[in-house]
Order: sequence, then structure tokens, then C-alpha cells
Amino acid sequence: MSTPFIVDDTVVFGILAACLGFVFYTSNSSHIVWKRIYTFIPGVLMCYLLPSLLVSAGIVSDNTSNLYFMASRYLLPAALVLMTLSIDLKAIASLGSKALIMFFTGTFGIVIGGPIAILIVAIFSPETVGGNDFDAIWRGLSTIAGSWIGGGANQAAMLEIFQYNPEKYGGMVLIDIVVANIWMAILLLGVGKTAQIDRWLKADTSALEALKIKVAHFQEKVNRIPTIKDYVMLLSVSFTAVGIAHFFGNHLSEFLTNGVAAVADKKSFLSFMGSSFFWMVVLATTIGISLSFTSIKNYEGAGASKLGGVFIYILVATIGMKMDLTQILDNPGLIVIGLIWISIHALLLILVAKIIKAPFFFLAVGSQANVGGAASAPVVAAEFSPSLTSVGVLLAVGGYVVGTAGALFCAYLMEIASNL
Repeated sequence: MSTPFIVDDTVVFGILAACLGFVFYTSNSSHIVWKRIYTFIPGVLMCYLLPSLLVSAGIVSDNTSNLYFMASRYLLPAALVLMTLSIDLKAIASLGSKALIMFFTGTFGIVIGGPIAILIVAIFSPETVGGNDFDAIWRGLSTIAGSWIGGGANQAAMLEIFQYNPEKYGGMVLIDIVVANIWMAILLLGVGKTAQIDRWLKADTSALEALKIKVAHFQEKVNRIPTIKDYVMLLSVSFTAVGIAHFFGNHLSEFLTNGVAAVADKKSFLSFMGSSFFWMVVLATTIGISLSFTSIKNYEGAGASKLGGVFIYILVATIGMKMDLTQILDNPGLIVIGLIWISIHALLLILVAKIIKAPFFFLAVGSQANVGGAASAPVVAAEFSPSLTSVGVLLAVGGYVVGTAGALFCAYLMEIASNL
């Protein structure tokens, strides 16, 4: 593993900040060159892409940086609080069942997509899906299933359950990141054509539009010029909540792991409850929702969700550092499995959306609540409209809940498919 040119996280953070500033400045430029570029590459995708190019060039590396850990443990929960501070649960409930249907369709697509991808690739490249004992490919793919249905905690659970060879695990992480980001890029490109896609789906978007209008009216009502006091209060509320979420999350995960056999058993569908990260996300979201019933929700007028958006974009940049584009073709066979797998997930979502006439928003966010989790679902939701961010947050929490059980079922199906 080569050492990157820059290893000082202070400098790396400055570079990531420069990347974000560059993207936001150029994406709002009136220059025709930038307008054409951002017609094809959404700004949020560029926020992922620029750090990955720096990694590919050997300038920075996620392997020598703790910035993702910082962003995911400090800024992500703070963003979840700020983005749910003014949530309107009644209005979200009025969206109906289609959001949940698309979410569970996405989960089902991942569960069946893995074994089907193995069966397809085995026809022309059986060695790609082979392996014995702890080198068996299906064991490694189980970690991808955990990541794509739930998140990092579920991925770690699958690694511990099926004991895939640690020396080869990095290849699975690469497939997870590369394929998931390709799919998210496609979804983000689709955001710019939402109206055309919704017409093709014959989707009823009236509930979404009503929610946007209601949120806009609330924001207009409480909108004000923020003061230093407002910013200090927002930071105080959000990071106090982060501290509470970490404190109780750590203790809850430890208590449940030591006291409940089903949680301690990594093969149990309740094993996700032993993850401190899971409880951190749930508690941060719960605190934000609870505050929405108090006068603190009026801080949305001072830019609560906007500040949360800043934190999310910093997280996005650190996620971009996880993708080294030069390694994409290191194991083309496994990349093909990942692409077939995510294609089955996508096709099933499109089919169900067409049948139930679900808006593209539900398709995209339902998918990312599985594949991307709390780090990506709010980002994609916000690309449709900042007022819909909280929908992505809530669905992402659902992904963590069903992640371990869904990934276990998928892994057993992949084991069967590998031995046919």
C-alpha cells in the first residue's frame, strides 16, 4: 500500500473544503462551459468525484485519514438532528404507503439480486464465483449485502458471521463503493429529468407537492436573518444531541450485547441492535423529531437544515475519498457481479414503480435508504427538494433495522447459488 503525498488530516480537510467550494462556486456560475458540465454531472456527484480523483492520483488516501470517521460520527448525527428539527410527521404520513413499498422493494431486489448475479456469472466464469472455505466468494459478497441493505454496521456483522478472508476483504469493499456510487450517479442524473420520468411512470406526485408547499409555507413564516446567537444555539442543540446519542448509544449497545443473547449472536436478525452506530443514528433522529414538537423547530428559519446540509456535504467529500478509480478493473469479474446485482435491484424498483405509479422520488430515495443508508439517502432526497430531506432520513433508519436479517437471507441464498 503506497503512502499518499499528503497524510496530514488538517491539510486533507482543507483540500476537501476547497473541492466543495469549487463545486458550489462553479455550479452556480453563469459561464456556458460550467453550465454544460453541470448539465451532465450533478453538483453533488462532483462532490464525490473530485476527492476520488485525488485518491486515484495518490495525493490523499482514506487509508491514512480519519476524516470519514470524524464526519460520520460527529457531523452525520448533527445533520440528522438539524434536518429533522422541523419535520412534519403528519405531512410525511400523508405521502401514503408507496414510499414504504418502494423501500422494501429495494430491499427485496438486493436479497434476490446477489444469488441471481452469481448464477449468471457462473455460466461464463465459474472461477469468479468459486472459492473454498473462508475464501468462498459468497462469504465476501455477504458483506456487500449487509452494506447495501443496511450500512456499515450490518456489513461488519456479515464479515464477523461468515469470516471471509480478511486479506481479500478490501476487494469486496471496493466493489461495494464503486458499484454503489455508479448507481447513485445514475439516480442523481435522473433527478434532473424527474418530470419526464414521473410522466412515464404515470406517477401521482400531488402528495409530494403538497408536502413541499407546506414546508415552504412554514419556512416562509419563521424565516429571519440569522444572528450569531442563532448559529451558536444551532451548534449547541445539534452537538449536545450528538453527545447524548453517542453516550446512550454506546451504553445501549454494550448493555444489549452483554444482556441479550439474540443481540450478542451475530447470526441473529437482532444483532444490529448491538451496533453503537445504529443507536447513534436512531437516537440522533429521535432527538431531532422530538424537538420538532417544541419551539426549537422555529430555528429552521435561521437555517437549521442548511447547516445540516453543510455537514452532509463534508461527509459526502470524505466518502468520495473511499473510491480509488484506478482499482475498478483490478477484479473485473467481481465488478460484473456487482453491476448485475445492482441492475436487478434497479429493474425491480422500476417495475414496481411503474405498476403502483410511484414517483421517481420514492424510487430513488427508497433505493438509497438501502444502498446508501443515512449518509446518502438524505443527500439524494435533498436533490429533489430540501423539504423532502427528512423522508430520506426516516427511510434510512429503516434500512438499518432490516439490514442484518435481509443480508443473512441473501447470504444463504448466495451460498446455495454458488454450490449449484
